[in-house]
This record gives sequence, structure tokens and C-alpha cells, in this order.
Amino acid sequence: MKLRVYTSSTDVSAACSPGTPLWQIAPTRDSEGRLLTDFMMLIPRLRDKPRIEIERTSGCIRSILSQHREVVFADLNLKLNLLWISLRPRQGAIAEISAAIRVWVPEAMLVAHHAEPR
Repeated sequence: MKLRVYTSSTDVSAACSPGTPLWQIAPTRDSEGRLLTDFMMLIPRLRDKPRIEIERTSGCIRSILSQHREVVFADLNLKLNLLWISLRPRQGAIAEISAAIRVWVPEAMLVAHHAEPR
């Protein structure tokens, strides 16, 4: 899993260019063809913080996400102050991951997620 971080004008990760729509880069299926689920978190005013604080926050997020094997993609959009995470479905994974992020980034808010009952 690679955390993709970018601003509106500067690409911090050379893997993708800024402004590429998520629907073009976020995976919808894993390597075995199974559907992925996703969620997003808003981190208010992150883009307005000093660069060192942005790097600390993205490092914390990267560290948290690397501990969850189900996470396959993450995108931190500084222009929108939005974190997008795609993962293999697991009961309770969204709540667990978002709560872990909020421990280290308390201003982060879970914006939306959708889980259909089985």
C-alpha cells in the first residue's frame, strides 16, 4: 500500500500526477478480482498547516495504514483536506481504521462509508 499525497500544484509522490480523478486511479477490485470497499475522512485545515506538520500527519497515517493488511490504496488530497482509503472488506475494518487515525489525528472526521448488510 502506498499513501499518495499531493497538493494542487506540487506532486509529493511521483507515482501519480496531481488532479487525476480518483475514479481513474483508485482500485475497485483486488488482485483476485474481489470488490473493494472504501471510505473517506476529512482533515479540516490540514493544507494550511506548516509543511512539517503535514509531513508528520501523513507519516502517522501511513504508519497506521501499513498495520492493516486489508488496505490496498490511500490518497491524501491536501487541496480538499481529504483522505480516501480503499480496502478489502472486513467486518468492522472501517471503524477500526478510522478510530486509529483519530487517535493520532484527532481532527480527522469520518465523512462517509457504505456497507451493505449481507
